[in-house]
Amino acid sequence: METGTTRNYKPLVWILTLGINGLIIFAFFLPGKETFKTTDFSFLPLLNAILNGSTFVFLLAALFAIRQKNIKLHRNFIFAAFSCTSIFLLSYLLYHFTTPSTKFGGEGIIRYTYFFILITHIFLAVITVPLALLSIGRGLNMEIQLHKKITRWTMPIWLYVSLTGVIVYLLISPYYK
Repeated sequence: METGTTRNYKPLVWILTLGINGLIIFAFFLPGKETFKTTDFSFLPLLNAILNGSTFVFLLAALFAIRQKNIKLHRNFIFAAFSCTSIFLLSYLLYHFTTPSTKFGGEGIIRYTYFFILITHIFLAVITVPLALLSIGRGLNMEIQLHKKITRWTMPIWLYVSLTGVIVYLLISPYYK
């Protein structure tokens, strides 16, 4: 792209960041989730884990592709990862808007491990939203140096969040009703 044709995507990034994180917080505190008991969404946590695992694999593939200097393949894998993350977000919101939270039943060291992973996962997931959007925007605008600068942070955090999403599911899945 030519220098004059880049788009200012930053306002959109912050609107999406606030909107997405706001919806997630709202979903946890939404009263009346019991009204959805007639609809069975119990399959969604497994789907979410599959989407998180797929995101992780696509991100690793994107990292491999860019190390091979294959920009087109890198971009395609990033789009695949972003697509999985977007579908995950919709599924996650649907589940948490309609289903009461599941309590973790483990005890001892596994309980502390679970909550450490869960808390770091949640905190970094909040950060991942603007980082991923900014990284993608800079890449699409061919702002290569800025893209490289932010992705040094985005890639490891996004990888951690997608992997720990699967781990959280594996640890809590025995306690789903």
